[in-house]
Amino acid sequence: MNVLEEAIAFATKAHEGQTRKMSNTPYILHPLEVAAIAGTMTDELEVMAAAVLHDTVEDCGVDPNTIRDKFGSRVYALVMSETEDKMLDISLVDSWKTRKEDSLIVLRTTKDRGVKVLWLSDKLSNLRSFYRESEKSGGEFLTHLHQKDPKMQYWYFNSIAQLLESELKDTDAYKEYVDLLEKFAKNVGAI
Repeated sequence: MNVLEEAIAFATKAHEGQTRKMSNTPYILHPLEVAAIAGTMTDELEVMAAAVLHDTVEDCGVDPNTIRDKFGSRVYALVMSETEDKMLDISLVDSWKTRKEDSLIVLRTTKDRGVKVLWLSDKLSNLRSFYRESEKSGGEFLTHLHQKDPKMQYWYFNSIAQLLESELKDTDAYKEYVDLLEKFAKNVGAI
């Protein structure tokens, strides 16, 4: 198996039994979608593997060293670029903005296109879900999230768009992202 195939098998096992918050679909569909989006912007298997693995440390409790040992330092670095410090001494609601501000530092400082592709892929997958939910219920679905304020959600997604624009603006994924962001923001009254 190549690194992507190994990552798919590993992530499928790690996410076994998990479902997405809003749709109750098997969680593994999200990382697979992230990898498919990444595949539209790169042919680098390590980036696609990291896309499949991006939530295993943060949401499944996989030891980061396991990612490094099993998939190598490149995949490890990419996964860690997407892994938030959960700040377990503070509630997830109270730490939301700080966690997001800290995570945005990665995009401000990285020169690695793979990191940017991974971020855009993950956030586009999330934004697709947010947009679908906002079409059904306006901002009602936000009550299920740690950040319920639509303006704060818009701030975060828009900050990502701004940080990725210079390098990825010509990709179909980026164009879809900014289009969905505007539609989502209107649906929830953020703009």
